[in-house]
Amino acid sequence: MFRLTRPLHLLLAALTYLLGASIPAYLGKPFQPIPFVLGLVIALLAQISMSYLREVFRPHNEPLIGGETPQKKETLRNNLLYTSIGMIGTIAVIVFLIYLNFNLSLTTFQFLLFSLILILISSIPPFQLVNRGFGELILAVHIAYIIPSLAFLLQAGEMSRLLTTLLLPLSALALAYFLVINFTTFPDDQKYERGTLLRRITWERALPLHHSLIIFAYLTFAIAPLFGFALRLVAPAFLTLPFAIFQILQLRAIANGSPPNWRLLASTSLAVFGLTTYFLTLTFWLR
Repeated sequence: MFRLTRPLHLLLAALTYLLGASIPAYLGKPFQPIPFVLGLVIALLAQISMSYLREVFRPHNEPLIGGETPQKKETLRNNLLYTSIGMIGTIAVIVFLIYLNFNLSLTTFQFLLFSLILILISSIPPFQLVNRGFGELILAVHIAYIIPSLAFLLQAGEMSRLLTTLLLPLSALALAYFLVINFTTFPDDQKYERGTLLRRITWERALPLHHSLIIFAYLTFAIAPLFGFALRLVAPAFLTLPFAIFQILQLRAIANGSPPNWRLLASTSLAVFGLTTYFLTLTFWLR
């Protein structure tokens, strides 16, 4: 059951949450530890709920865990469903406590609601956007945009142009990472007829999309000073540019017929998104 929580997604969610929480202090807002902790719990519970509900409504021809019997599979589905409902209920209680004791702005509430909507429409019928080619986009938006925005709003109360400028390229890098994961799981996705983004748009369109996402991300970081932000704030993001170039070269080589090294490709893509977030987070916490 632990594997079904997708621990790597939780790690990335925690990392982007730390980024969102680091920016208000730089902007002169006092750090509030209790909303920070409660918000982190909300973010992790929301991400786990998204992962669990995806498994609950996974097509019955797909195994949840290896060597399962039909009865064990049904029991596991029910347990995941009840756990997800309990987590969503816990989130509601925490939000109510924050509302009673701290400042919960309308914008913060809207982002909390948007998070809940993404969790539900990604997996629950009749939407099940995860099976319509939108699962990777929802994951990228939730981890790289919604969660850090919640962290920021719980500290600052209102959105900032600086936050948006940072989260847009990070969301692009996150989507590029999840698209790369599609490449590595393509045989199984074909076998079970999963509606992944890669299968929906095909390899021919996925490659230029992936490259465009990487280019967009670093161009956005590069032009940030034109919007009045100090270059030193976004400069650490360019430490991962060599990895990003290597990532593009790996995919181009595979497209040209070279033997794929999926583990190296996935690790490179993870490093590009994860380390970019980490370097930016470290920059703001140190300032």
